[in-house]
Amino acid sequence: MSLHSDFYNKNAQDLCSQYDALRFEDVHQSWSRYWPASGSKVLDLGAGSGRDAKWFEEQGCEVFAVEPSVAMRTLGQKKTGLNVSWLDDSLPALTKTENLGIQFDLILLSAVWMHIAPSYRERAFRKLSNLLAPHGKLVISLRHGQFDDGRKSYEVSVEELETLSKSSALHVTQVTKSDDYMKRRTVWWETAVMTLPDDGTGDLKKIRHIIVNDSKSATYKLALLRTLLRIADAHSGAVIDRSDGKVAIPLGLVALYWIRQFKRLIDKEDIQQNSNSSIGLGFIKPDGWGKLKEFKLGADDLSIGAMFLGEQAKAFDKTIRDSIATIKDNPVKFTYQGSAENRKTYFTVERERSNHGDSIVIDTLFLQSYGKFILDESLWDCFRLYHSWIEPLVINQWIKEMQRFKRNKDREISLQTYFDCLVWIDKDHDTRDVRKRVEQLRKQDIDIHSVWSGSKLRNEFHVDHCLPFTYWPNNDKWNLLPTTTDENLSKSDKVPTAHRLHDSKQRVLDWWQLAWGENTILKSRFFSEASLSLPTLPHQCSEFEEVFEAMGLQVKGVKSRLLINEW
Repeated sequence: MSLHSDFYNKNAQDLCSQYDALRFEDVHQSWSRYWPASGSKVLDLGAGSGRDAKWFEEQGCEVFAVEPSVAMRTLGQKKTGLNVSWLDDSLPALTKTENLGIQFDLILLSAVWMHIAPSYRERAFRKLSNLLAPHGKLVISLRHGQFDDGRKSYEVSVEELETLSKSSALHVTQVTKSDDYMKRRTVWWETAVMTLPDDGTGDLKKIRHIIVNDSKSATYKLALLRTLLRIADAHSGAVIDRSDGKVAIPLGLVALYWIRQFKRLIDKEDIQQNSNSSIGLGFIKPDGWGKLKEFKLGADDLSIGAMFLGEQAKAFDKTIRDSIATIKDNPVKFTYQGSAENRKTYFTVERERSNHGDSIVIDTLFLQSYGKFILDESLWDCFRLYHSWIEPLVINQWIKEMQRFKRNKDREISLQTYFDCLVWIDKDHDTRDVRKRVEQLRKQDIDIHSVWSGSKLRNEFHVDHCLPFTYWPNNDKWNLLPTTTDENLSKSDKVPTAHRLHDSKQRVLDWWQLAWGENTILKSRFFSEASLSLPTLPHQCSEFEEVFEAMGLQVKGVKSRLLINEW
């Protein structure tokens, strides 16, 4: 699709006029029995003028319109409302769309497939099928007939779609033929409707087997699963690459989250983590982990954007490397399908050499410098979509494993202690940095206003998680917003509606600029956090407006996955 953007940019106005002269109901009459109902999530790929996206929105659908042409996208945005989210993305990669973590009830490719080179189509179709919700519909219209205006197109056929459908477990439910609505005698159309009949639980069964049935002499397998679940849920922007059915994420991020979740278990309560406590844990070394403990660095200190200097930096780097070695030689090696002799591992580690010296900032480049952690794309998507159901099972099983180890039994450790040590973020650290920043600004005689209403904040105020902490534990600066007490209590564990976000946009941008934009270190940390946790953001993002747009998409993604009410 992106290969043709120049043509569409140059001719956007004329093309939009052509498309808008035809009614959705006429162009898409052939598959009318599959038109989406109100509340459906719709992905319109190659959305062009926005004609179809607007129609879906009018039916009460939540629409995501993908259009790689800047000029077409700009014109399309003008005619659609807040229930249509526009994305600059394209096949076959669809990176930004995948990072939303949303499954769609309907995916429409109207007059798009002929622009995709045959060599890209298998990958493109796999991407589309992975984005479908159970019983979701993929609708592709095929144009037969060449262009006479310089646009490049390739041969298309229903037979090709049928073959691709079989390999992706889709069922072709309808194929129709129609004449060209623009009355071009050399052009005619076919439209194929394909359905995903399966509920997609194959990977859930794999994960459940690892959690419940896989042999374990230590908690390492469960620790790795929880690490990946946390990253998949919290860091959609961390994906380095999606290709050939695989997803690559920064190896340093996996090690960072591995360390964070063991910190309270080991430093705070010294809870045994394997069946033979005399062997010790491979990632606990005196010049790495031991030094971090001496420096009194806890789990919440090891967060995105944090800076370490001198001996702290060296100890942190050593702990990361020790953790990577343990992960590679234990859970990665021993988590597999099949027999030990004929095994297929679920995960792959590709290490890289790096030298960080005595200065470290935990950002994307730092986390990528250690290499890549690679897993199946379907497994990654399963972690993202079903995180809230899988993680409690992992935690409960982890506690059961710890309870059976002798030293833990002898100490009669309480159940609550186990749960307290496995908490992801210390509740006492929720909003303190933002509250501190508000107080600093007030001392400079700067008035602070609620981002939701614009009301001036009094002595008593709240800091609101835009995406509620109960469902999505994240304390990044972009997610913490000053508000009145009444507004925060009213919002509770809900997400803001698209209209509320739209109305509050300038106030949110003003707060971010005031709180984080004037200090180089604070600003750098703000954008480091945002680029790793939000979809569609480039790693070197430095525009608050881009963060706001990505935050809106994240709100829709979390709401879709976790079925959260709106405020």
